[in-house]
Amino acid sequence: MLDFVGRHHIEFRLDRRFRALLGGSRKDLERQIADDFPFLPAGCHMELDPVAADTVLRNIREAIPSRWTVKVEELRHLSAGGRDVMLGHYIDETGLELQDVYAGNRSWTDLRQAAGLQIQPPGPQEESLRRACGRMLHVDDLERLDSYRRLLALSSVPDLATLSICEYRLIRMLVASIADQALTMKASLREICDLVWAHPQVRAELVELLEVLESRVDHVRQPLATHADVPLTIHSRYTRIEILAAFGVGDTGLVSPWQTGCYYARDAGADLFAFTLDKTSGQFSPTTRYRDYAISRELIHWESQSVTRSDSETGQRYQKHADLGHAIMLFARLRTAERSFWFLGPATYVSHESERPMAVTWRLEYPLPGDLFAVFAAAVA
Repeated sequence: MLDFVGRHHIEFRLDRRFRALLGGSRKDLERQIADDFPFLPAGCHMELDPVAADTVLRNIREAIPSRWTVKVEELRHLSAGGRDVMLGHYIDETGLELQDVYAGNRSWTDLRQAAGLQIQPPGPQEESLRRACGRMLHVDDLERLDSYRRLLALSSVPDLATLSICEYRLIRMLVASIADQALTMKASLREICDLVWAHPQVRAELVELLEVLESRVDHVRQPLATHADVPLTIHSRYTRIEILAAFGVGDTGLVSPWQTGCYYARDAGADLFAFTLDKTSGQFSPTTRYRDYAISRELIHWESQSVTRSDSETGQRYQKHADLGHAIMLFARLRTAERSFWFLGPATYVSHESERPMAVTWRLEYPLPGDLFAVFAAAVA
């Protein structure tokens, strides 16, 4: 029996001790403690009595600045004497996480402005684009981080006509993610790029943010070898906007909303399945609470939409996709509160049971990493 709580000074950071054991963000740690550590590896057990759990949770929530005014004061203190404080330095010094900086639709630029630090002139849609910065925290592969940062560092919009297909799709993934709430669906990619480049402070913030995210990449990702023009890497996380833009869906700059879990990208020759593992929360009705889960590191159990019959055109496409030269691409997230999905890569049909919905078993071309499989298994345990 080990004492991970004890009696400590009020400023002692218990979150660092537990995160050394459990990993994840501070929010992930709070969830693990509140839910009795559901994501431990097989054969491991950890238990806190109610008093100890309450002590740890209170310490986690109180040990770092949480109120906006305190965050601003921390930045003023760090910038005393005219020092320019970068986002990465601020996070390291305060113990905050990126999610803390961007909580409540705030941004790093908002924090700098409130603390009296220098910022660049605002653009015509400054508030909307600043809020969009907080929707980029999921980016976690080196190719995308490097490409996004390189593009944003340019002083002017690159010549879109000279870009390769892959480069064109990458810049669309980027700007559509930033400006999706600032322009109409009729806007061209050039118009969206012009808008983003008219906001130098937003671009500067995103460059800083991407540098912090790059320092936190903890997995080696593999490119999607079967689709050279699709700039996705296996086991990285993507939003629906990025997924559709990567597959070249749509002929305008922005990406049409994708609300359901299945998208037939006919021109790309692929079915895109984005599913949520933990359906105990969110807006799932009895007809959409499909049973999707990882059977093993190689096999995924997935249920189709409730109207799909095995002998229908859609059902036949699922079963015969390999013979048709058609790809099945799987994307998964833990819960509905998450905007991004892990890209599990291509999958091949193994078998199915029943219909309406069809309960299909898919075999992944790239097995799940052990830690990701453990998280997926715990989410539906």
